[in-house]
Amino acid sequence: MEVGQDGAMATEVAEFILSMEDLREVVAFAEACAQEALEIFEAQRPDDARPRHAINTAGEFARGGKRGKALRDAAWAALKATKEADAAPAEAARAAMAAAGAAYLHPLPNSTQVKHILGSAAHAARAAELAAGDNHAIGDERATKAVRQATPALVDVLKRYPAAPAGGGRIGELTRLIDAALRGRVYPCAHAGEDAEH
Repeated sequence: MEVGQDGAMATEVAEFILSMEDLREVVAFAEACAQEALEIFEAQRPDDARPRHAINTAGEFARGGKRGKALRDAAWAALKATKEADAAPAEAARAAMAAAGAAYLHPLPNSTQVKHILGSAAHAARAAELAAGDNHAIGDERATKAVRQATPALVDVLKRYPAAPAGGGRIGELTRLIDAALRGRVYPCAHAGEDAEH
């Protein structure tokens, strides 16, 4: 915290570096999570391709495509699709929207940015539990599956941010569940017989 000549308090925000490869890693994870829930949306709205297009556009970026207007447009279109679907399919569409939007993660040490990393996983888990009659055990199971899908590189990006924020209802709860599990993961060290946390 700094004090200016006029006596005003100014908060200094420390940014850090996010490489394009970091962003591709985040989007690849989000794409995989959204893909898991897509069938829930398409079972109700088989003729609405907006969520699938958002997931495919995210996948193109994750595999080396450009980050540009196509991603933004696909994310907005998937968001609009949520308004025309029931609760579970709408959450699946939000997962697709979050997958495309994950490419715009900001390098700011703000806990709300964690939603960009884990939002797709949380919405996909919520879609699954709603489709199962709001069975939270199903959502927790899907959240655990998302944790298993995460790569060490994804966890490395996540750990640059503070823990997921409080609030947000069930989506916030699922986000914090996934966040805590990923931060606690231990990966085998490539050059030693013991486990090392990365």
